[in-house]
Amino acid sequence: MDRNTDVVVIGGGYAGVTAANRLAHDEGVKVTLINPRPDFVERIRLHQLVGGNHDAVVDYGEVLAGNIRLVVDSVATIDAAGRRLELTSGDTVGYDYLIYAVGSGSAEPDVPGAAEFAHPIATLEEARRLRPVLAAAPATAPVTVVGSGPTGIETAAELAEDGRAVTLICGQELGPYLHPRGRRSVARTLAGLGVTVVEGPGARVAAVTGDAVRLDDGRELPSKVTVWAAGFGVPDLAARSGLSTDAVGRLLTDGTLTSVDDARIIAAGDAAAPVDVPFRMSCQAAGQLGARAARTVLSRIAGERPAPLKVRFAGQCLSLGRRAGIFQFATMNDHAIPVLLTGSPGGKLKEFVCRTTVKQLANEAHKNGPRPAHDKAPAAAGQTA
Repeated sequence: MDRNTDVVVIGGGYAGVTAANRLAHDEGVKVTLINPRPDFVERIRLHQLVGGNHDAVVDYGEVLAGNIRLVVDSVATIDAAGRRLELTSGDTVGYDYLIYAVGSGSAEPDVPGAAEFAHPIATLEEARRLRPVLAAAPATAPVTVVGSGPTGIETAAELAEDGRAVTLICGQELGPYLHPRGRRSVARTLAGLGVTVVEGPGARVAAVTGDAVRLDDGRELPSKVTVWAAGFGVPDLAARSGLSTDAVGRLLTDGTLTSVDDARIIAAGDAAAPVDVPFRMSCQAAGQLGARAARTVLSRIAGERPAPLKVRFAGQCLSLGRRAGIFQFATMNDHAIPVLLTGSPGGKLKEFVCRTTVKQLANEAHKNGPRPAHDKAPAAAGQTA
């Protein structure tokens, strides 16, 4: 069968790679993946990169099907009417269908001094910049991690196990998404690693300086290095291209992940807001959304009605240093239940999940031949994947 349908995927993270590989199985589809980096980023290992225990990248030749054209560049704007993408390099790429999988990055902090003095960690580039800052700081220097989500907890544990004096500022509550049993377990493990957990009324960050963090209640905590892990944001590509988004910039879609503005644009991953109720930002959701986005495109190509999206969660796993972790089981709609796997078994399961996630992408990719070729030299990252 001739390749007569051009599908372009913007973003080479968990959702984008899953979607591209699924589409590449169809002989009637020509797939192009546009990503600002030449390598796949294991986002769930960035805390290990900061701790000096993993590089958090995998060559696309391992996880991307060989019949996919890989363009290392960033998208400046989407011309939906013309079905064309303007790249930051000045080139253009046309498409018949577009999968919008640009991922997420650090949210812009609205706390005075945070943008100047705190170090975000949501992207590969940010984690790489933070690593030498930590390496240059004295071993006894106070390190503050801001954020009670998985990134904040995992980073605090990783650095504490490395001998750092770490304070984790959680705001109202440590791990609010955890079941109370899971929260207590995480708190015990962090305490055993020497992490000082600050939570409760008045425990929100009011300001950041070069050597301290000030809280709402007036407390001032010394901090040689402040790591900012308080929330994620999405690129503004959809908004600046005139497409409908939710309040934080995620592309608004119907229940099939199709843009409410254009049936030729399908979203997946962290930057998708299906029926204005986006799922938790995670690789667990991203893979499912990527697979469904590919199926929606193939259904539309075939003239069939796409099936509605269904996402099922199993739980959430956190590494707590290199020897421990927790798997918080949940209902299929992502509500935590009082069933946990903790300690060394929890840590081993988290590592298994990390390895299996990449292995699944690789298994899907290898059904379609050898490694892809890079079409361009790396450009400056214009969006997160």
